Amino acid sequence: MRVALLGPIAWRTPPLHYGPWEQVTSLLAEGLVGRGVEVTLFATLDSVTTASLDGVSPHGYADDPSLDGRVWEAMHVAHAFSRSGEFDLVHSHLDWLPLAFADHCRAPLLTTVHGFSGAAILPAYTRARSQYVSISDADRAPELDYVATVHHGIDLGAFPFDPEGGQRLISFGRVHPDKGTHSAIEIARRAGMPLDICGIVQDERYFEEEIAPKVDGERVAFHGSVGPHERGEILGRSAALLHPIAFDEPFGLSVVEAMACGTPVVAYRRGSMAEVVDPGVTGFLVDSLDEAVAAVARVGSIDRAGCRAQARRRFGVEQMVDGYLRVYGEILGSK
Repeated sequence: MRVALLGPIAWRTPPLHYGPWEQVTSLLAEGLVGRGVEVTLFATLDSVTTASLDGVSPHGYADDPSLDGRVWEAMHVAHAFSRSGEFDLVHSHLDWLPLAFADHCRAPLLTTVHGFSGAAILPAYTRARSQYVSISDADRAPELDYVATVHHGIDLGAFPFDPEGGQRLISFGRVHPDKGTHSAIEIARRAGMPLDICGIVQDERYFEEEIAPKVDGERVAFHGSVGPHERGEILGRSAALLHPIAFDEPFGLSVVEAMACGTPVVAYRRGSMAEVVDPGVTGFLVDSLDEAVAAVARVGSIDRAGCRAQARRRFGVEQMVDGYLRVYGEILGSK
C-alpha cells in the first residue's frame, strides 16, 4: 500500500514546541512505516521522518514572518496533488484547503477533520470529493458523512509514568479564552494550590490583560511553550491538569498526555471531553467553576497507575494506527 500523508506546514513535523496536527501526522507516519506501509510525508522540508519526505516549504511559516502561510499552503497542496497518481490513497491533515482542489487529486482522498474553525468553512467539505474521519464523535458536523471516528494516539514512551505527581496544578495548551486559562487561575486560587501555565500565547491582548497580571512566578507560574522533551516531565509532576474550556473541544491532546503520565484531569463537560475522560478513573467532568474546585479536592482519590493504564488502553499510538489501517482498507476495498 502506498499512502501519501498531506501534513500541515505551520510548523515542522514533528513540532519542536506547539503543533498538535503536526504531532499527530508524525506519529501516524511513523506508525504506518512500522507496519510496512510505503508512506510519503508531504510536510516542511526540515521535518524528521522515517517515511519518504517531500514538500516545498523550507520550514514552518508560523516560525518565519517572511513566509505567507496562504501562499505556501497553496503551493504545498498543488505539489502533493501533482504526485497524487503515484499513490493508492492521499490522506490529508491540512484542514479545508486541499478540499477546494479535490478534483485534481488522482487517488482516493481521505481527510481527517481536526476541528472546524467555523460554519463558514463547511462548503469546502460538503462539496469536495473526499471521505472524512472525525477525531471524536462530538466533533462531527451533521452535514457530513464520516467513514469512521479515530481518536488521536500518543507515544506513551514520551510520557513517563509519575506515581507521585506533585502539589501544583497545571494548565497546558494555547493561552486563549477558548482554553479558559483565566478560569484555571481562578480554580487554582480557590483550591488553594499553585498553578503552572504552559503553552503558546495565541491571544496577546488576553494574555496581557487577563493572565500576565496574575503571574507571580510562584502561585501562578508561566512557562511559555514547552517542547516534547519537557512535556512529559511537567505533566507528570502535577497533581492534576485543569481543562476549563470555553468551547467544544474537538479532542484535547494535552488531556490524554496528562493521563498517560498518571495525572488526572478536571475538565469542563464540553465537546469531546465526555468521550476522552473516564470519570473516577482518569479524572472528573464538571459543569462549573465551583464543581471544578470541588473536583480538585478529590483528585487524590484517582489511582495514578490506573489512570496511566486506561490512557494506554484507549489512546496509545497503536490504537490510532489500527484505526486508520481499517479505514484505508475499507476505502481501498470499495474502489
